[in-house]
Amino acid sequence: MMRFTAQHLIAAVLALLSCLYLWMAWQIPTFPIPRPVDSDVFPKLLGGLLLLLSIWLFVDAFTAKAEETAEENTEENTDSTQQQTRTWHWRSPAAQVLVTALAILAYALLLEKLGFVLSSSGLMFALACYYGYRAHVINLVTTLAIVLALYFVMTGLVGVHLPPGLLPF
Repeated sequence: MMRFTAQHLIAAVLALLSCLYLWMAWQIPTFPIPRPVDSDVFPKLLGGLLLLLSIWLFVDAFTAKAEETAEENTEENTDSTQQQTRTWHWRSPAAQVLVTALAILAYALLLEKLGFVLSSSGLMFALACYYGYRAHVINLVTTLAIVLALYFVMTGLVGVHLPPGLLPF
């Protein structure tokens, strides 16, 4: 008998939300002037991608559960008398989620003061270092190239105003 886990519930909720989002995306009116990419293309693409990923999450939960059950069946319970205590590590998945959320919060608070380039570069560089990338020169060059390219494309070509902050752009 197959048992449903929390991952299945999350996948089902995401699938329902993506269906609702897709329904709303199909309600976006098209412009009378024909264009190759209209205003409804990106929301439809995003909703479809969310639906596909939620289906993948649902199916993946069954395979993960089957692998976990197989591992439990093959392991011997030699340490049944020992109690395992959980300790907090800065590299644990829970800590990674917390640190990433705090970094994004700091990014949002500093975006206007420092500007897009400095705050985005700081976020990307710090998170890459935190997640274990140790080639700092390559990290810095890549971070600055990506952020500066995004800044100049968004401000110059697309016409979106991004806060310059401390830099004289």
